[in-house]
Amino acid sequence: MRRRSLFVFAVAFAICAGLHAFAQSDTLARIRDEALTRTHVLSYFATLTDQFGPRLTGTPAHKHAAEWTRDQMTAIGLSNARLEPWAFGRGWVLDHQVVEMVEPRYMPLIGYAEAWSPSTTGDIVATPVMTGGRTPADVAAMKSQLAGAIVMISPDAAFIREDRPQPTTSDAPVRIGQPPPVLPRGNAADTRAIGDTIQAAGPAVTIRTSEGEHGTVFVLGSDRGDRATPSIVLAGEHYNMVARMLRRGIPVKLRVQIQAHYVTDDPNSYNVVADLPGTDPQLKSEIVLIGAHLDSWHTGTGASDNADGVAVMLEAMRILKTLGLQPKRTIRLAIWSGEEEGLLGSKAYVKQHLEGDANKEARDKTFVYLNMDPATGPIYGWYMQDSEPAKALFDAWLAPLKNDGARRNVIAGIGNTDHLSFRAAGVPGFNPIQEYKDYDVRMHHTNVDLYERVSEKDLEQNAIVMAWFAWQAANTDQRIPRPDTAASGR
Repeated sequence: MRRRSLFVFAVAFAICAGLHAFAQSDTLARIRDEALTRTHVLSYFATLTDQFGPRLTGTPAHKHAAEWTRDQMTAIGLSNARLEPWAFGRGWVLDHQVVEMVEPRYMPLIGYAEAWSPSTTGDIVATPVMTGGRTPADVAAMKSQLAGAIVMISPDAAFIREDRPQPTTSDAPVRIGQPPPVLPRGNAADTRAIGDTIQAAGPAVTIRTSEGEHGTVFVLGSDRGDRATPSIVLAGEHYNMVARMLRRGIPVKLRVQIQAHYVTDDPNSYNVVADLPGTDPQLKSEIVLIGAHLDSWHTGTGASDNADGVAVMLEAMRILKTLGLQPKRTIRLAIWSGEEEGLLGSKAYVKQHLEGDANKEARDKTFVYLNMDPATGPIYGWYMQDSEPAKALFDAWLAPLKNDGARRNVIAGIGNTDHLSFRAAGVPGFNPIQEYKDYDVRMHHTNVDLYERVSEKDLEQNAIVMAWFAWQAANTDQRIPRPDTAASGR
């Protein structure tokens, strides 16, 4: 009798397991069908890149894009779609810019004001003064030549020509962020001394080179307050041309003008948050958080950094809601601002909702954070932040996606994106691995991070992966180990 009972139990268990596997397979098939045949993702992406364009933190363009994102969350049917303000400071808008060579011939130059650069006092037309490559003593001796001048502060450009290795096909150390400089940085004390001398001299504008090739210009910026000098980043080929002409004694003059204004009427920036409520009585108070950052730099339209991530996350939530899927845990979508200035929006969310003794329960109930940021192309897998237990779980979730272009998860972690804000608070946070071809040398923080960098096919694949992983995380019976906050910088 006991043997028969065991047999019946084994048969019942096998039937239940089979039904579960069938249900899982059916759910993925429905997600895939919705993503491929009724997609909204390209419409979301085109609106962000073409209609709103650059979305620098603190600007009206970012605020309008955030409001639109909130409205899309509401249209999808998510609950409590809202803007969450946090203190940022002043924004900056570029109104007009000229950078061109006027002697010995006319030639428009490829260059961009750095964000938060002050305006010039009208047109500056002059022969540039070159301090790049000189010693602090050399620059100090030139101080009288720098007042009111166009000062070229970089050595000749050398070019970045290699993207980071692909972690799913290479065992090279994982890296994220701008490629390392091609030329040595030099002594930091010397660099500070030279910078102090130039600033004290009061130049009309400074020009430095980009290390991008083929007219690609890497442009960032920071608010230096009263210490700010009008500043331009010039394409490396054009910078080198002017530098060569100066060294050969060819009479060269540039015309430079920057017109910009600061945005001071609203010192806040805004995250955008909405929920797909959970349905399990015991688990619905737990949060599976997914997110991407909306802000971008100002020279391109932030296509691969990070309009694609925002469009994909909206589409993943639309798919889950449209299919009527009912997650056990609540799935929360958060779209950050201020990532480019130092993960500021996600840090503000963590500070408000998760940090400290008062937020312990909310912190404990935040099950996982799934971020989407660097690179473009298909999602191949995930960076597992050195967590073998999490990798085992993610490996099981990734396996059914191999026909969608998935490859493998990588045990290493990465830095420099919003999942770190959550790991620092003790919440598991992870980021997917995508394609890096041309990302470091051509797209990341550049003037050509535009619509054409991203394909609809890849956006659709990304949405399938993100919807599937959010669904799995919301329904798993397993726990994801909490990170060691002392090691949360990776």
